[in-house]
Amino acid sequence: MDRVLSLIGAPILNLALESGRIFLLLIDSILWIFRPPFRWKLLIKQMEFIGANSISVIILTGTFTGMVFAFQSYIGFHKFGAEYMVGTVVGLGMARELGPVLSAIMVAARAGSAITAEIGTMKVTEQIDALHSLAVDPVQYLVTPRILAGLLVMPLLNSIAVFCGVVGGYFVGVKILDINRTLYLQYMYQYVDLSDLYNGMIKSVVFGLILTLVGCYKGMAVSGGAEGVGRSTTESVVLSCILILVFDYILTAFMF
Repeated sequence: MDRVLSLIGAPILNLALESGRIFLLLIDSILWIFRPPFRWKLLIKQMEFIGANSISVIILTGTFTGMVFAFQSYIGFHKFGAEYMVGTVVGLGMARELGPVLSAIMVAARAGSAITAEIGTMKVTEQIDALHSLAVDPVQYLVTPRILAGLLVMPLLNSIAVFCGVVGGYFVGVKILDINRTLYLQYMYQYVDLSDLYNGMIKSVVFGLILTLVGCYKGMAVSGGAEGVGRSTTESVVLSCILILVFDYILTAFMF
């Protein structure tokens, strides 16, 4: 019995300890926002890396997600003669769920993993210790700009994903499946509100915080040389995706 309890309790304890460390890192990074000097160049550089360099991936993901969603919705609605509702489903799905979630997962896979690898490499090569010796706080220099960049660029990337998804769904629904264009747009305008877009934006801000915070934490916690960097990078992507899906449910339960 004691062995069973230890097998169950150890992962829970490790999860609690890791959650506490991540939370403390978040508090520390927030406090550094209000302490000089504010490193504008680092913030702009990270916004370019996390945001601008992810646009092509977001466009492809959003477009083909909307196209596939339109095809699948048409199959179901066609059985009831309600093909004109495809636009509504695509618009709501992209604005509320698919846009924020898929864009965050793609950025976590592309930028979150790179953040962990970069900071982890600095950790194992003792560059972070060098920052301490130069009286530069690593959290202020490495973590805060990345978290701020994630908070700022994720809503923009989500907007791009939603727009591309709606355009892709329109192309499939109207041009390929020959749904009536007027009814398609009319019902989409009628049932998709600005509140759906706002709630999706709120989700994207939370997801941007999650993927950058987890990426920075896993990078700062690297140990064991090059093997440790690879292991932490994998753990960073997995944990970010899991937390994005968990918080997506929590936010959805409160918003809708």
